[in-house]
Amino acid sequence: MVLQKEPAGAVIWGYGIFGATVTVTLCQDKETIMEKVTSVKAHSNSWMVVLDPMKPGGPYEVMAQQTFGRTNFTLRVHDVLFGDVWLCSGQSNMQMTVSQIFNATRELSNTAAYQSVRIFSVSLTEAEQELEDLAKVDLQWSKPTSENLGHGVFKYMSAVCWLFGRNLYDTLHYPIGLISSSWGGTPIEAWSSGRSLKTCGVPTRGFTRSDSVTGPNKNSVLWNAMIHPLHNMTLKGMIWYQGESNINVNRDLYNCTFPALIEDWRQAFHRGSQGQTERFFPFGFVQLSSYLSATSDDKFPQIRWHQTADFGYVPNVRMPNTFMAVAMDLCDRTSPYGSIHPRDKQTVAYRLHLGARAVAYGEKLIFQGPLPEKMELLADRGLLNLTYSQQIQVKKQDKIFEISCCSDRQCKWLPAPMGPFSAQTLALNVSSCRGTLAAVRYAWTTWPCEYKRCPLYHPSSTLPAPPFIAFMTDQIPGDLSKLAE
Repeated sequence: MVLQKEPAGAVIWGYGIFGATVTVTLCQDKETIMEKVTSVKAHSNSWMVVLDPMKPGGPYEVMAQQTFGRTNFTLRVHDVLFGDVWLCSGQSNMQMTVSQIFNATRELSNTAAYQSVRIFSVSLTEAEQELEDLAKVDLQWSKPTSENLGHGVFKYMSAVCWLFGRNLYDTLHYPIGLISSSWGGTPIEAWSSGRSLKTCGVPTRGFTRSDSVTGPNKNSVLWNAMIHPLHNMTLKGMIWYQGESNINVNRDLYNCTFPALIEDWRQAFHRGSQGQTERFFPFGFVQLSSYLSATSDDKFPQIRWHQTADFGYVPNVRMPNTFMAVAMDLCDRTSPYGSIHPRDKQTVAYRLHLGARAVAYGEKLIFQGPLPEKMELLADRGLLNLTYSQQIQVKKQDKIFEISCCSDRQCKWLPAPMGPFSAQTLALNVSSCRGTLAAVRYAWTTWPCEYKRCPLYHPSSTLPAPPFIAFMTDQIPGDLSKLAE
């Protein structure tokens, strides 16, 4: 396995006979590196120790010896490395295994260089109450092999999790531990504790059944069984890929339920690990990709927007220390698993790892595409001038921008063709609006562009400009947020 390296101390816990003494020893080549002594607590019959912070590397042996009267019982774990431990969770796009993605054969065989990346996969279980221990495990801590990376369809190991960890290993050159705990077709409410759902006023009753929900949909059942049992672990961070199942379930609350889940998980893991897991540990996520929908509603774009707590970018004040991989240009119309399951998970993981390098590891690099920071209406020329926060590359001219044009308190979305552009500015033709220009939005559809062919990218990093909606402030009375509906 991999345990969390310095500056944190790895938490090791287990179960025993109440009153027994437990001695945890860390050894290397028969030499004792450290020893921690504790006793088994009443009621829970559990014990816990925090190891001293360790430099990355190994291998070590961890030994736990229980002494009770004259009886001794010893458990040993061999080949233990210290490095960074990441937890990966979400629904089916996180659950998709390495055998389901593009170039699967090559990816499955590419394990020799990554024997210090260790993987663990939690079984699909649900529970009505918070469990202290995992009921079942699909894959115990293992070295990567083609068999356990591609063990069936939507089984294990998570491709996004594995590829993210592999990218981190290529950058950091020390051990990485990956824990996958995901379940397809599940809404965020199933992964949220009662505390965080209460924060957002989510109804306590179950939801109406929706096509987008094929897995467990009851509040908190996956938090209880698949996340809470891990909360004593010392972690570096987490990544998350979920949201498709909320397009018809509490969609309007997602801008609360998602930030609340992040905050609640951070509190729980910080407390559970005796403060060893950082209080605001790095949390990365994938913004929803595209799929071929029979209807032309804007439910997908709304979830994409709500994934950022309606800022359009992260980190932000409601989502500190987070990072996002934009994926709306990674569509896959011929995916055998349906277009909602695109097979290019390599680019998803690459974009995620850029965010991790910037947010979790403090590297100075660009990890998100350009967003406008200023809008100027040149009414006499029929143009809306957008100034971007970074340089833009215009791959093609497209009617991917829309403007909200209002007259007689009725607003309608109209296409706004892209016009002249420079290194950081882009003009939109808004002459079609005869009334008041109230808002502008970009890529506000379920399928905004073809594969890696969105109109706007950052020039050097192949990162797409994220979708956004922005209002022309104070130009129209009334509640502008209704325009986004």
